[in-house]
Amino acid sequence: MGRIFLKSGLAALSALVASVLFAHAVVPFFGGVVDGNAWLILTICPLMIAWPASAFAFWQGGHLKNAHSDLTREHAQLAAAHRSLLEKASRDNMTGMLNRESFFAALDGSRRKVDRGALLIIDADHFKKINDSFGHLTGDAALLEISAAITRAIRSGDILGRIGGEEFGAFLVGASDKEATRVAERIRIEVELIRFQPVDARTVPLTVSIGGTSCATDATISELMRVADKRLYDAKRRGRNLAILEAVISAAA
Repeated sequence: MGRIFLKSGLAALSALVASVLFAHAVVPFFGGVVDGNAWLILTICPLMIAWPASAFAFWQGGHLKNAHSDLTREHAQLAAAHRSLLEKASRDNMTGMLNRESFFAALDGSRRKVDRGALLIIDADHFKKINDSFGHLTGDAALLEISAAITRAIRSGDILGRIGGEEFGAFLVGASDKEATRVAERIRIEVELIRFQPVDARTVPLTVSIGGTSCATDATISELMRVADKRLYDAKRRGRNLAILEAVISAAA
């Protein structure tokens, strides 16, 4: 408030000086004389009018500036909340991975930028047996272990999502056939190494089967999924705990 008082006082003083200078320049031009009464008017009027008017203007300007700052801050908070909601809506609640819709949207967006890559479909083996034997809460804990192992095994920049109950998708951006095979095998081994002990310190084995395909430039997502699913079925049929990509078969030792 003191700052507003000082600024408005300077404004009033400037108005007083301007008024005096103007009177001295204009009044004699019309043959008038600046006498005592004129001096009084030239002094009092600027102080009585300019000071309160400028004080109100400075106060209002400060108020508007604060309101603008508050609005800017609230807008930034709203934008951050909106981004957070979008991020949350795109994620699977349990694993934190992309959900099915967001995974395929990200896959489509990535393929528009980079032609080469590989799609992996990863499915937990005998998962219904875990749910039936130990309950769904234990099944959820097993899924979290598996999802963490998959996350550790993929490369930075790859796209990962939960696309079904116990099924995951990984798009290996720009990966060659050899790179895709190495990543798929790394995923399989990471899951196999899990020591999952839901009750009584008894270890329950966790494994995954993986089907994959290289991404041809003109292939649609539906075509890639069909090929990867077929190879996933082959892995299940051949005994599970396998990764099958193209003609390469990776099996447990």
